[in-house]
Amino acid sequence: MADPRGFIKHQRELPRRRPVELRLRDWHEVYEPFPEPSLRAQASRCMDCGIPFCNNGCPLGNLIPDWNDLVHQGAWREAVDRLHATNNFPEFTGRLCPAPCEAACVLGIHEPAVTIKQIEVSIVDRGWSEGWIVPIPARESTGKSVAVVGSGPAGLAAAQQLTRAGHDVVVHERADRIGGLLRYGIPEFKMEKHHIDRRIEQMRAEGTTFVVNSTVGVDVSADELRASHDAIVLACGATQPRDLSIPGRDLDGIHQAMEYLPQSNRVQEGDIESPVISAAGLDVVIIGGGDTGADCLGTALRQGARSVHQFEIMPRPADSRLPSNPWPTWPMIHRVSSAHEEGGHREFAINTVEFIGDPTGRVASLRTVKVVQSIRDGRMIFDPVPGTERTFPSQLVLLALGFTGPEHGPLLSQFGIELSERGSANRGETWATAAEDVFVCGDMGRGQSLIVWAIAEGRSAAAAVDRYLMSQTSLPAPITPSAAPLN
Repeated sequence: MADPRGFIKHQRELPRRRPVELRLRDWHEVYEPFPEPSLRAQASRCMDCGIPFCNNGCPLGNLIPDWNDLVHQGAWREAVDRLHATNNFPEFTGRLCPAPCEAACVLGIHEPAVTIKQIEVSIVDRGWSEGWIVPIPARESTGKSVAVVGSGPAGLAAAQQLTRAGHDVVVHERADRIGGLLRYGIPEFKMEKHHIDRRIEQMRAEGTTFVVNSTVGVDVSADELRASHDAIVLACGATQPRDLSIPGRDLDGIHQAMEYLPQSNRVQEGDIESPVISAAGLDVVIIGGGDTGADCLGTALRQGARSVHQFEIMPRPADSRLPSNPWPTWPMIHRVSSAHEEGGHREFAINTVEFIGDPTGRVASLRTVKVVQSIRDGRMIFDPVPGTERTFPSQLVLLALGFTGPEHGPLLSQFGIELSERGSANRGETWATAAEDVFVCGDMGRGQSLIVWAIAEGRSAAAAVDRYLMSQTSLPAPITPSAAPLN
């Protein structure tokens, strides 16, 4: 703890976001550079607590006080090493994670928490710019082969850990590029894709093999995969979207968020000149108030939507913690993302009851009603409020209602994967399925969750696979499959 009075001398500070009128003209990340003196001052606010709750708040068990102190001292190289000791991809989490570590920060009991997330991303960006992040190949080969299905954060973390343990790892991805939802679900303005590209190059140099346009269960069967590998890791995500079955759902112009978002990413990749589904000149309604809905909002604004409304069925959260939501629990508070700053209207406690079409069969508007939330018989109920009916014009409706589990199809049936009542893939305490050589990690087994949980699951599953193949392992395992989701 280099400055015991740092949290007294310095207030919480974050980098500024670029002016809205400028960032809506491009797809670059929204934050301006943060000066090093300011960052080191922010790091000095860390109190090096006797019990650092931030470590427990982070599913990866990041050594946060350690690298805060190193940044304050200007020991950047050491901070990079300490950061990577627990996190394979801090450039991803530092941009996309909602920072449960900050919610658990002890300073947050009575003051704004330490800017952990900003310090994290600054460390890894400095590491890349200085050339300190290099391939770490295994010292020797085990002669064992592992297939990883899915190249999102869980699959990539498992693959990198297993490669570094000396196994021959092949990652199968059904899309044409590696990255999963990091590549085609996260807009460029939240994370530019060169961050994925350079990490993939590091993994290739370490020995990981990547196969794209490979749909397991279709292009390659489960039996073929098991015949050529000693173990299989399924990290296919929870990509089955939740739908909204109300009158008018079959009208044109109503799309799932993941039908809409990837097209803008493909424009930025240079694959297509313009998206097939565009918000340009349209009244857009986004049904779903979470991060995916906010991603749709920022995308629609950049495409030139005439108007955008984002609906949330839950009531508007409080601006600060309520007594029933004390530290260090996750704060259920009202949040304003960069996309919300840029425009659009947010509607809370609202439910869509009908889509209304025009004579051509395209959605033209939707009918809504305000609702009141209650709990009856242990179930959450949303009762309509009489007299609050309203009609919103909309020629483009985007459904951002979350996901119900892995997609049903040949992969599940060929591997004999059973699903839980929640719709996620069953796995035991060793991350293995009913077939002991087939393991599941990430959202596929956990259900829709946070990127930091996906990486933690990938690392832990890799340790379990290594132990299965070699009877022992030195790979870290930050969590178990029974760990409760933090969302």
